[in-house]
Amino acid sequence: MFVNCCHCRWCQRESGAAFALNAWIETDRIEVLRGAPDMVDTPSQSGAGQVFARCPACKVALWSHYSSAGDKVAFVRVGSLDDPDSMPPDAHIWTSSKQPWLTLPPGLPVFDEFYNKKETWPAESLARLKAALS
Repeated sequence: MFVNCCHCRWCQRESGAAFALNAWIETDRIEVLRGAPDMVDTPSQSGAGQVFARCPACKVALWSHYSSAGDKVAFVRVGSLDDPDSMPPDAHIWTSSKQPWLTLPPGLPVFDEFYNKKETWPAESLARLKAALS
């Protein structure tokens, strides 16, 4: 539906990198090819927590569910995909805490914190999100 490049310090800590690249998708569209992921409850900056789906073999984070969207929407870690190049970010968020040495490329929306989905997402993506959450 939409790909966020999140620069918040929490995502930096969780990923061990300067940002996390998360693709919003309906959970029922995820196809697990082998085995069952380990579902791990983890704390979140909001205090509401989140659930990470991790590969049972290598423990890499595959996707997560944030409490605000429940388990109907997944936030897939783009780097875990076979073709991560096919999912560049649609927006940079929480840039108020991005690493100071990181220069953002021009041409994409940039937000100090989060954004209003109705003002930022394409209509088709908003419709998919609404359908997923209903």
